[in-house]
Amino acid sequence: MSDCDTFRAQLAPYLDGELDRADARALEAHIDGCAGCGAALDELDRLRRALRDANLRHTAPPALRARIAAEPLPLPARRRVPSAPAWLRYAACALLAFGAGALAMRERAPGAQAQLEHDAFASHWRALAAATPVDVVSSDRHTVKPWFAGKVAQAPVVRDFADQGFPLVGGRIDYLGGARVPVLVYRHGQHVIDVFVLPSGSATHAGASAQDAGYTLRFVTLGGQPAAIVADTDASELAKLIALIESASSS
Repeated sequence: MSDCDTFRAQLAPYLDGELDRADARALEAHIDGCAGCGAALDELDRLRRALRDANLRHTAPPALRARIAAEPLPLPARRRVPSAPAWLRYAACALLAFGAGALAMRERAPGAQAQLEHDAFASHWRALAAATPVDVVSSDRHTVKPWFAGKVAQAPVVRDFADQGFPLVGGRIDYLGGARVPVLVYRHGQHVIDVFVLPSGSATHAGASAQDAGYTLRFVTLGGQPAAIVADTDASELAKLIALIESASSS
């Protein structure tokens, strides 16, 4: 089996956040130098998003519903059916309840923003499990910002907030879905905080939030670009960092 075959088998687990940090970084390094695998990742991500499109679900038209309701049942169906045992009735109720729950989950299938949330949480946890959550270690924005140049379409605004209790640790490149994005890494005490700087036009709503396993994600704006902060700090400390991030200009 070729390297490409090995890595392509990991694309779906990667998009689902199931790879550990080491395997994810190896896959990302391969994708950086392999146009074919990069295209396969993009195609798989587009397919995953397309399958969550609400337009795939079709509702029966009112005329069909009315016709079915008006048609008499065939005579055999009118015969008295012996009562089922109690255990079978309970099982049927449980099955119906499960089906209703599954249908409700299908109705709430995640859109683009929900997918970004899933990917950001997964990327943050992979980074925490790695030996280091950064690719370039520096508190100097004049070192971190140039490091991103050429690696992403647009280098992000980089600021160090050490004086306010949120020192810049460095940065890394990560993937949210099929998009290659810069990540700014900060610390607050023992907490590691990731700021994912998203491509312009990403389907996000500034101020929206999500929570998972004790971690909070907030969508913000950094220097005019949409961004997502993932942290496990308390709400008041996170609010301080959000205010600092949103006040940072591109100058």
